[in-house]
Amino acid sequence: MIQELLMAAAGAAAAIAVYSAAAARIVKQYERGVVFRFGRLRGEVRKPGFTMIIPGVDRLHKVNMQIVTMPVPAQEGITRDNVTVRVDAVVYFKVVDAADALVRVEDYKFAVSQMAQTSLRSIIGKSDLDDLLSNREKLNQGLELMLDSPAMGWGVAIDRVEIKDVSLPETMKRSMARQAEADRERRARVINADAELQASKKLAEAAHQLEDAPAALQLRLLQTVMAVSAEKNSTLVLPIPVELLRFLERAAPTSPHPAEHPPTPVNQEPLPGLAPPPEPPPVPPEAGSDAYLAGRADATEAIEDLTGASVEPASREEDGT
Repeated sequence: MIQELLMAAAGAAAAIAVYSAAAARIVKQYERGVVFRFGRLRGEVRKPGFTMIIPGVDRLHKVNMQIVTMPVPAQEGITRDNVTVRVDAVVYFKVVDAADALVRVEDYKFAVSQMAQTSLRSIIGKSDLDDLLSNREKLNQGLELMLDSPAMGWGVAIDRVEIKDVSLPETMKRSMARQAEADRERRARVINADAELQASKKLAEAAHQLEDAPAALQLRLLQTVMAVSAEKNSTLVLPIPVELLRFLERAAPTSPHPAEHPPTPVNQEPLPGLAPPPEPPPVPPEAGSDAYLAGRADATEAIEDLTGASVEPASREEDGT
């Protein structure tokens, strides 16, 4: 009798152990358990920890409540200003209602992915190229609103949406590079012109100051010579004022300059069959030269020998006396 009781107790214990092993479930901290009994949703969502179900009757589905990072494949589209671009993005979402995520949609991850691709194409068609490149924060908010509206009915909340990259055609990249280069060159020219204007004003003030003190101009010239000579150059260019050259020209004595005789041509024999070159006419001596004065004196003496001494007219004073 005791043996039968012991064996019955052992069998009952074994049955309880097997039942407990089959009914026991562990739900992790980042998960929630949804129980279906005979295919119908049963009770509340099971919290993290140890839980029990009826084996063969209940089925426990665990839903991950962590934030899911889902990359959106690159979508090619035409912007509102007719530029072909490829844009890819990333979506961050999480499940807020485990029962709705299992009951209302077949695969919530696939549904969010398809909705993200469709919304991204719609955003590309409604935006300009400048908005895609510089105003991404506004586009991210628009994508988040477009995804969050249907996702809330699936028990999913969109945490954030980010546009990762915008790929442009090579021709558009070159055009944008030329535009940026032209804009920078324009700004450089404006800055250079402004600098020239300021420098011209300062130089005008310096010129008026040097005009009041002529010695300062000479000191500035000497400073320039010292600055150039410090470079250890083999050639030194010394600027001389034109006024100094004019002063030296006026101060030089006016004396007759000797006539410059042209070089005596070398006697060359004429080539056979060609006429000899004509002799150059004699060059008269310049007025004021020694040869000119001597020739003039000889001509005067010859005229006096033929006609007699020349009588110079008396002055008016002698006639009056």
